[in-house]
Amino acid sequence: MTVHPSLQTYVDAWTHSIEAISELVTPLVEGEWNRATACPGWSVRDVVSHVIGVECEMLGDPRPIHTLPRDLYHVTNELTRYMEVPVDVRRCHTAPEMTAELEYTVIRRSRQLRNETRDPDTRIRGPLGSETTLEHALRLRAFDVWVHEQDLRRAVGRPGNLDSPAALVARDLLLEALPKVVAKDGDAPPNSAVVFDVSGELEFIRTVRVDAEGRGSITGSPSLGPTATLSLGWETYVLLACGRVKPDTVAESVKIEGEQELALTILRRFAITV
Repeated sequence: MTVHPSLQTYVDAWTHSIEAISELVTPLVEGEWNRATACPGWSVRDVVSHVIGVECEMLGDPRPIHTLPRDLYHVTNELTRYMEVPVDVRRCHTAPEMTAELEYTVIRRSRQLRNETRDPDTRIRGPLGSETTLEHALRLRAFDVWVHEQDLRRAVGRPGNLDSPAALVARDLLLEALPKVVAKDGDAPPNSAVVFDVSGELEFIRTVRVDAEGRGSITGSPSLGPTATLSLGWETYVLLACGRVKPDTVAESVKIEGEQELALTILRRFAITV
C-alpha cells in the first residue's frame, strides 16, 4: 500500500478499472480491436494505446519519437496532437502485442504505486509540461481510466462497473465542475437554482444555486421551486459530461421541468472533457 491514505482511494479505483480493461480486451479477436468507440477517430486499439501511453508517461518512460500523418481529422490542437502520438505509433500492433504491453504496463505501474512514498502535495509533471500535485494526478488517472473502460465496454457490448470505486471518483470530479457548467457556461440567471436528479447505478440529487453576483455553488439539499430540474440516468449523465454524445441524441433520456431553454443551454454546454 502507499504511505498516504488519501492516495490509496485513487490507487484502488485505478487498479480496479485498469484490470477490468485488461480482462475486457484480452479475449478480443483481431478484428474486434478495430471497432469504433465514442472517442472521435479512436478504435478499441486506440483507446487501449492511449491508456498504455499515459501510464508509461507516469512511469517516466520517454515519449515515442513519431511523426503523425496529416490526415487525422480528430487531431485539432496541441493537446490532441500530444495525445495522438502514443496512439498512432501503436496502430500497427497486433492484438497479442497490445494485450502483452498492457499487462506489462499494469504490472510496472502497480509496483510503482505500491512503493509510492512521496507526499500527496508533491508537484509532478503532467501533459505538455504542465505541473500538478501527485494526488490530483492519481485522481485524474482513476477518472480517465474508468471513462475509457466505459468507452471500451460500449464498443464491445459488455456494460458494467457503472458503480465501481472509480465511478465514485468520476462522480465527485464531475460534480465539482457543475457550478461552472450551470452558472458560467449555461448562463443561468442570478438568484436561480437548477436541480439534477440522477438515477441508476449511482443515485444522487444535487442543486446548483446561482447567487446575486452570478456565482454558482452546489449542495445536496433539494430546492423548493427550482428554476429548472433535469432528471436523467447516471450513464446518460456520464455520456453528456464526458462529451460522448450530443444532447439531441439522448433527449428521450432526459426529463426537463421548469425553464426549458435554460436546461437545454446547460445540456449543450455540459461536456467538461472529451
